[in-house]
Amino acid sequence: MKSINIGLIGFGTVGSGVVKILSEKKSFLMQKVSVDIKIKRICDKQMQIKRDVRVDRSIFTHDAKDILNDPQIDIVVELIGGRHPAKEYISEALRRGKHVVTANKALLAEDGQELFALANDRSKNIYFEASVGAGIPIIKSLREGLVANRFSKIFGILNGTSNFILSKMSKDCCDFSKALKEAQLKGFAERDPSLDVEGIDSAHKLILLTYLCFGRFVKMEDVFIEGISRISLLDISYAKELGFQIKLLGIANKKDRELEVRVHPTLIPHEHLLSSVDGVFNAIYISSDLAGDLIFYGPGAGQLSAASAVVADLVDLTRDIQAGLFRSTFNIVLDKTVQGLRRHDNFKSRYYIRFMGMDKPGVLARISGILAKFNISIASVSQKERRRAQAVPIVMVIHEAREKDLRSALELIDKMDVIKEKTVAIRMEEL
Repeated sequence: MKSINIGLIGFGTVGSGVVKILSEKKSFLMQKVSVDIKIKRICDKQMQIKRDVRVDRSIFTHDAKDILNDPQIDIVVELIGGRHPAKEYISEALRRGKHVVTANKALLAEDGQELFALANDRSKNIYFEASVGAGIPIIKSLREGLVANRFSKIFGILNGTSNFILSKMSKDCCDFSKALKEAQLKGFAERDPSLDVEGIDSAHKLILLTYLCFGRFVKMEDVFIEGISRISLLDISYAKELGFQIKLLGIANKKDRELEVRVHPTLIPHEHLLSSVDGVFNAIYISSDLAGDLIFYGPGAGQLSAASAVVADLVDLTRDIQAGLFRSTFNIVLDKTVQGLRRHDNFKSRYYIRFMGMDKPGVLARISGILAKFNISIASVSQKERRRAQAVPIVMVIHEAREKDLRSALELIDKMDVIKEKTVAIRMEEL
């Protein structure tokens, strides 16, 4: 029986999961593809670390060149993460006539256009299902299952760490730092959680989804990014009173022939499906012209979930190799109804706003006066507590306002002597 030889670079959590699946499901997969998908070589810098899968030590190497230079290896699987040296490894693999499977969303978000072009020139492919949503088959669905559709918007809970923290704060009425600490203890958050909680990881994934849906590679600097680190238990509680949950969303939304691409905390109505996505789960809500509104849901992280997506890519590539097919990753069609990206200043949204103001006469009037100068209309307002000579929360919901106008107004309000903390403003999206 013919074999397809795999070179694996990175034998961490997901890499060991890939080896485990290929080993334990060997006969099951052979029935599906009639080919032996075989790990020929594994490169890892920390081979002394004990893994939860047995592997013949003779196939290990410290040097990625042993994989890249091996003419018998058909597919290189890159699972080390980061831009460098992952970019160099993938580029060299393509130049040497090997297909590539990766879960590296950061690399593809920053350098995907260059790498996909190189793959196309070499008639090779980069498959990257595990880069967004782990085992959720969103990439394949967009590339194949929904190929006849045009898309108008994407709303995604794309980061399990942030979603766990917000869910924990909501369910257990705990503050951000306590929820983060538990996420770290459970292994859901890194020691330095900034990529997750500040929205960077979600932005990387959103860039890939935007490319697949709209055919446009957006630069990181063109994505509006705001994390969850300033969300307090007060905001979680007040949002509930208003009938909302707070979620960190990645959004690509086509409005008036312009594309808004942004990541930020968002108030979602309780009745919307995305509001009930808890813990480390991810969900991606997509509006299309033919299939309508769709939601993809599942665990957004985890060894076997992510490894399942990598193996799915390996099986797809194996079938392509058997059939002598080349299905370019670079043939995504540009949505010509999108003329460009909307500037961040021109975003429009309704907002939940929490001021921390002194409990004195005239404070609310002064705040309202500044908002009025910037044509910002108040839908509702409530002062949540009464504590003389102390800062108390003043919660407002405003009608749709332009981002630039709101930021200018809040800058003036935050300079008032009766405002004791930086004001929190959270968008309220129409889903």
